[in-house]
Amino acid sequence: MPELPAGLDWVRAAPEDATGPGPWIEIAFGADDLVHLRETSDPENVVTTTRRKWDAFVLGVRAGEFDHFVEGLRDELSPAPAQDPS
Repeated sequence: MPELPAGLDWVRAAPEDATGPGPWIEIAFGADDLVHLRETSDPENVVTTTRRKWDAFVLGVRAGEFDHFVEGLRDELSPAPAQDPS
């Protein structure tokens, strides 16, 4: 694996009120228009792409181009409705 530049500023993609270790995705923008991604549970495993590809991915997410990958996931992650104790 290529050596990462020193001093990258990793930004955690987590809600502001999130607690605990995650796992979360972290993103660092490096020199030469490179974007580095890692997961907090495996910080040594870094994926690197270009800023142009990253921007295209983000626009695709915003446009819903990847929604089919998570169909039904919202239902799985939503808390069960509260039961009426009466």
